[in-house]
Formats: sequence, structure tokens, C-alpha cells
Amino acid sequence: MKLNELSPAKGSHKPRKRLGRGVGSGTGKTAGRGTKGYNSRSGGGVRPGFEGGQMPLHRRLPKRGFKNIFRKNFAIINIRDLSRFKKGSLVDEAALVGKGLVKGKRDGIKLLGHGEIKYPLSIRLNKISNSAREKIVAVDGNIEVI
Repeated sequence: MKLNELSPAKGSHKPRKRLGRGVGSGTGKTAGRGTKGYNSRSGGGVRPGFEGGQMPLHRRLPKRGFKNIFRKNFAIINIRDLSRFKKGSLVDEAALVGKGLVKGKRDGIKLLGHGEIKYPLSIRLNKISNSAREKIVAVDGNIEVI
């Protein structure tokens, strides 16, 4: 068997329905849309989620939970991530974005204490956990909460 001898299975390939091509075609005049009604008109058709008047699924299901519209979205970094910085360098939002540690839209950055730090850094962030603060102070680092 060669590539030029391949053909689709019998009955699997069906030509598309050519709508509105004369009365004799079987789908002429109204093009299979019926005579009148919402779907017969141009631009007609129901909106997404409409179930023909039946109560739609998104309204049948119960509402759950609570969405806090005042929620602050903080980017999280850990002490172990700060090993990319040189001794004594300033770690702020611009530096973290530059190193690729923080991406996307956020309301601030919070430093957590997972990992170890061996040399002092100057840190200027929105929030710092107590464990991270203790580890930075232990190596004579400088902390500024903005």
C-alpha cells in the first residue's frame, strides 16, 4: 500500500450541506431554518446558557462561599529565593521582578521564612513574616517595610 492509494473509509466522508441553493436541493428557500421564529432570522439564536425557558443550570445550582472584593493579592517569596542576590544588595520589588521571582499583577510582596540565608541583605518589601525577620536580623541584614 502506498500513500496515493489511501482513501477514507466508505461512508465516513460526507459532503457539506449547501444551504439556500434552490427549491430542488431540499435545503433551498428557508435553508433548513423553518418558516418563522427566533432562529429563522439573521442574527437569531439563543444566548449561551439559555435552555429554552427551562431554569438554566447556572441558576439551578446553589450559590456557595463568599468572594471578598477587597482582597489583597500578595506575591509570595521565601528566604531561600534570595540566594540569587549578592551580599549586601537591595532586595525590593524592582529587583525581584528583574530576577524573575515575581510576575503578574499584585498588591504587594510578602517575604516568608522558608529556607536559610547566610549573608546580609537590605530588604525593602510590603510584608515580612516574623520567622523571615528573625533570620535576616540574625545575619545582620537590614529590613524596611513599605
